[in-house]
Amino acid sequence: MSTETTKTVFEYAPAPESRAVVDIKASYGLFVNGEHVEGRGTPFKTVNPATEEVLAEVAEADEADIDAAVKAARRAYEKVWGPMPGKERAKYLYRIARIIQERSRELAVLETIDNGKPIKESRDVDVPTVAAHFFYYAGWADKLEFSGYGTTPLGVAGQVIPWNFPLLMLAWKVAPALACGNTVVLKPAETTPLTALLFAEICQQADLPPGVVNIVTGAGRTGQALVSHPGVDKVAFTGSTDVGKAIARAVAGTDKKVTLELGGKAANIVFDDAPLDQAVEGIVNGIFFNQGHVCCAGSRLLVQESIADDLLARLKRRMSTLRVGDPLDKNTDIGAINSAEQLARIRELSAIGEAEGSERWSPACDLPTTGYWFPPTLFTGVSQAHRIAREEIFGPVLSVLTFRTPSEAVEKANNTPYGLSAGVWSDKGSLILKIAAELRAGVVWANTFNKFDPTSPFGGFKESGYGREGGRHGLEAYLKGADQ
Repeated sequence: MSTETTKTVFEYAPAPESRAVVDIKASYGLFVNGEHVEGRGTPFKTVNPATEEVLAEVAEADEADIDAAVKAARRAYEKVWGPMPGKERAKYLYRIARIIQERSRELAVLETIDNGKPIKESRDVDVPTVAAHFFYYAGWADKLEFSGYGTTPLGVAGQVIPWNFPLLMLAWKVAPALACGNTVVLKPAETTPLTALLFAEICQQADLPPGVVNIVTGAGRTGQALVSHPGVDKVAFTGSTDVGKAIARAVAGTDKKVTLELGGKAANIVFDDAPLDQAVEGIVNGIFFNQGHVCCAGSRLLVQESIADDLLARLKRRMSTLRVGDPLDKNTDIGAINSAEQLARIRELSAIGEAEGSERWSPACDLPTTGYWFPPTLFTGVSQAHRIAREEIFGPVLSVLTFRTPSEAVEKANNTPYGLSAGVWSDKGSLILKIAAELRAGVVWANTFNKFDPTSPFGGFKESGYGREGGRHGLEAYLKGADQ
């Protein structure tokens, strides 16, 4: 009788989402004054980061195109949208929200193809939250007098959004602006323009008056032209701290209202009485959701020394179950890095982490041979002085530091130029409240991470920017104020 045992290996059968629900055009123009028009700049290509397949050629807006879009937005603001009663504006926002729900599968697939994020995140998180933002701000459109920020819109909003959450960042910007009576000129990121251009079709489908929403595509020069245009009354930007600083300099001396949601290096603090399995799930969600392409990602794990070995062993086991691969596969946990440029940045900082003396670990992982990929990665032996503990890597890379006392945890958590978010894990509510009050972070999660809701404000301190998006507070950036 054989005493040998057979090890069972479970293979996951692919479960790909169909691309057939999306009709990607060969080329795209700008969306100005309710119509798709050609751009005057040099067209550029948008690429599927999982396959390096060229998806479409997209128009580039030059200064003349920006001027035309801003003028269209101004006309719409003065003649149609601004004078329109709030209850009528609300109808359009509700209609847009319903169309987003009706076309949710199409939007999710297109977002995943153009961005590289897993379809289950696009489908189950991004698109439902997009619709929820439009529903939420539709409810505010006829209730601005109760906001505390006045009822008078600013005028034309110039909005520049990043590539990590293309459609969600559009909703964060566009929904409150329209609810308050402003019109919009929006520039999506050059690597992820397709869902913004599909949103232009949704605006047409909703019969939104021409010029209320205008979408101009291009790279940094296009965004600079939009931000600097004298006809723009409000600038809203989400992206890197360096670009945010440049925008702040560009609008200095003007009367433009500005909100900046910039980088982060969030601390995820785990105390010795925390529910460890729950904390592990929160850590994984905090850093590996959307490949770590999240401004508020929990990229610094601060763990109390007495439980560090146990927690890291559990974390490594959990990381070994993460599936990296085709973003359209419903089994995939970690998709493609958005661009070759971002992948190079992640590789550079990871190499620096090793050179600084930190110990690097990744689970066994077969990466696809085409596209832009990086495995889930853990660094231990990290000190406060290490660059991987101070600089935003913006990828699936976690730096682990330890602490002994609550005061040391707070000191290490606050020892950063950023201040966007943090997480605290403990069974003691009193400890959580004490630590949360001492952290210099705009958002603090308790025994969870990366939880968002349209009713809740989001924003940071220090080099993470200023202003708030979401909730009642998100209206302030688009209104002149109660005393004006």
